[in-house]
Amino acid sequence: MKRLMLFGWLVLAAVVAGLGFIRLAPSDPLDWNTQPEFTEDKEFRGGVFRVVRTGPGGLERFHRIASHAPRTSVLAGGPDDGMVTYITRTQVLGFPDYTTAAQDGDLLKVYARLRFGRSDLGANKERINGWLAEMEAAPQEASASE
Repeated sequence: MKRLMLFGWLVLAAVVAGLGFIRLAPSDPLDWNTQPEFTEDKEFRGGVFRVVRTGPGGLERFHRIASHAPRTSVLAGGPDDGMVTYITRTQVLGFPDYTTAAQDGDLLKVYARLRFGRSDLGANKERINGWLAEMEAAPQEASASE
């Protein structure tokens, strides 16, 4: 019985240590404030890449939405830099997902990916598609109020 209890405490300690590492692991902007050179939409097991024709102000509009999203903060960059990387954490365990948005002429390129694990169960795709849908709806709302 003592061995079983000791084993239980060791497992609990390992789980707490693992979750602590996930929550407190540093995020180096040099590692995450980058994008692959894709020219079209792609989907991965742990993320998504979207290319949207937005005009030159797309990154600024995207930044207004992303920077106010729940559990999301800016890791590096800004609209004036032409590229911004955000960290969005899951609600319960705090797993980090990274989203990098960059303006390339009239195109907005958005790259969202997970840090830990192999699959995000579609969370990045859902979040990015939602942010982009909000972006498309925003100009319609502005013109409707005039």
